[in-house]
Amino acid sequence: MELSGTWLACTADDEVRREGVSLGYDDSAWTPLAVPGHWQRNPQFAASDGPLLYRHHFTIAATPPGRRQFVTLDGVFYQADVWLDGAYLGDPEGYFFPHTFDITDLLRLGDDHVLAIEVQCSRQRSATKRNITGALQHSDVIDPAWNPGGLWRPVRIEETGPVRIDRLRVLCRDANDARAHLRLHARLDADRSRPVVIRTAVEGRVVWEETRSLAHGLNEVDWNVDVNDPELWWPWSLGAQVLTEVEVTVLSEGVASDGRRVRTGLREIALQDWTFTVNGERMFAKGANLAPTRAALADATPAEVRRDVELARDAGLDLVRVNGHIGRPELYDAADELGMLVWQDFPLQWSYARTVRKEAVRQAREAVDLLGHHPSIAVWCAHNDPRTTTTDRAGAAAPSIVREILTQQAPTWNKSILDRWVKRALESADETRTVIAHSGVAPHPPLFDGTDSHLFFGWYHGETADFDGFAAAMPRMVRFVGEFGAQSVPDSDDFMNPERWPELDWQHLAEHYGLAIDPIARHVPPFAYDDFASWKRATQQHQAEVLRHQIESLRRLKYQPTGGFCFLALNDPAPAIGWGVLDHERHPKLAYAAVVEACRPVIVVADRLPNTVTAGGHLALDVHVVSDLRKALREVRCTATLRWPGGLHQWAWVGDVPPDSCVRVGTVQFVVPDAPGELWLDLIVEHPAVAVTNRYTATQVTTTGEDKALTP
Repeated sequence: MELSGTWLACTADDEVRREGVSLGYDDSAWTPLAVPGHWQRNPQFAASDGPLLYRHHFTIAATPPGRRQFVTLDGVFYQADVWLDGAYLGDPEGYFFPHTFDITDLLRLGDDHVLAIEVQCSRQRSATKRNITGALQHSDVIDPAWNPGGLWRPVRIEETGPVRIDRLRVLCRDANDARAHLRLHARLDADRSRPVVIRTAVEGRVVWEETRSLAHGLNEVDWNVDVNDPELWWPWSLGAQVLTEVEVTVLSEGVASDGRRVRTGLREIALQDWTFTVNGERMFAKGANLAPTRAALADATPAEVRRDVELARDAGLDLVRVNGHIGRPELYDAADELGMLVWQDFPLQWSYARTVRKEAVRQAREAVDLLGHHPSIAVWCAHNDPRTTTTDRAGAAAPSIVREILTQQAPTWNKSILDRWVKRALESADETRTVIAHSGVAPHPPLFDGTDSHLFFGWYHGETADFDGFAAAMPRMVRFVGEFGAQSVPDSDDFMNPERWPELDWQHLAEHYGLAIDPIARHVPPFAYDDFASWKRATQQHQAEVLRHQIESLRRLKYQPTGGFCFLALNDPAPAIGWGVLDHERHPKLAYAAVVEACRPVIVVADRLPNTVTAGGHLALDVHVVSDLRKALREVRCTATLRWPGGLHQWAWVGDVPPDSCVRVGTVQFVVPDAPGELWLDLIVEHPAVAVTNRYTATQVTTTGEDKALTP
């Protein structure tokens, strides 16, 4: 029975808490409020941080003998107290998983009932955060004035027999062409001590059945299932997405008491030295960070959620990192069906108060129970960027990359204690996947290993061209780059009031729309442009150049040492001067096309040309062909053509490109001609199976003095 629809709500105070939870209370003056939804979407509560008390009247027949009934809250932002007809049921906490309460005895008292739920979602303050909501409440692309509080997913009443399956976890431990091994865990809620039969079917065929004795209350049960001759699930770039249905039924006295059905995929994924292997096949992971589909997560439609995954695949990506949050269920279904690997962040972002440890550990186990059966999920990450600063990325300029690495050498409570506890909780619940303690942590004592890197060259950390030198000096820092990119102004720019150019409310844009004032002033200074449209386009061009250069550089370092990347970000969840290559209305920015070109299966790249070159200068640029194809390309012809006003020079090479490799095909060496204007370096790869091109440009500066030798 669904209880979604229109509820009644009012701001909770002591008087309402005393009287407003009872069956006979007069709530006719309360405000109608949509469930599922967020209370700030209602004009009456648009500026409210709660708490709110929700009420809903319903009629249901008394529970038949031998049957049980439960009320389930599929999603509560973030904490709640729950009453049925004035009887207290419990105090759920956690936004992304369901909360269930037994109401069998209460429903036998009559047919008319009222469910009352007080919902609280306190505003989070930097390093003292206690709500485990991650990017949904502390982000540089979601307005901090937004409060996601509310019953954001359906509320329902379900009926079972005497034993209910409270949780079901299905994990694929390993798989090959001959056999797949499933690990199953269930939490069974029994009305009393009794024996039950647990039956497991795969694609409709019973493969395991066993009798177990249960105690009254919650019981933890584990078992294993082997599937012979399985059809394997693959990422879209490697194979087909075969999904397998697993059904678990609990029988009491020969009658089905409850059942659960999930779709999973039979595959084996490993992350070794920051390189993914799927079913034994090594792959270079091309990925993007995925922000929430919308800041108001309840408003996102299944089609919108799926569209983000489709746009990632259309860009040539095979990995999305669900950054700092756990998304709607439709996201993971779409990733399974479309063959998109998922790096799943636990919803911890930046610093937290010490009191969250116990709750974080509990919710980490809930995350595995909720999502563990999805074959697309390749890795868990316990905490995104456990920085200790109380400012976020929308604030003042970040320190240099070297200084930032040095500040991470000292232990902190978030990095050294909280993250280890959450990592252990994820590992104990899911032994089949790699678990990363935190993202964006540099090598530090005692192991000097570190995790993935967040490298914002061209934004926070110097210039775009600095990336190549950094990668050569510190190769350990580019094994996997989990965040990089630049912000840009979206085409959907009405929120910026562009008609006021150049007198925009810069401080307001920084506080509510994510604008990083110092970086944008360094790289795309507004005062250098005559109108808003020119400046907006320049921000998008800068973002496109940053992403293009760093993706090409990381692909050129394929497996030596780079195993992949996730740029920041695929999408903006709300109006913002944001990191997304798609804005909040999913209009593509210029960077989206740049990502598409840089992520094609085969690309040809050269060392970066300097922005300006001087006549008489000497340049030497290595040319590489990168292939993600699983077959060799024979007799590939690669040409490089340097053009300038009034002349050109050409180089050509012929050779083979092995499968899944990066090959240096030659070096372009030349003396810069004495001709003012631009230089164009055009690269072409010709083969019956592929045809790719690339272009680099530089501005030539003619000098009358002594020639200067330049290096790329």
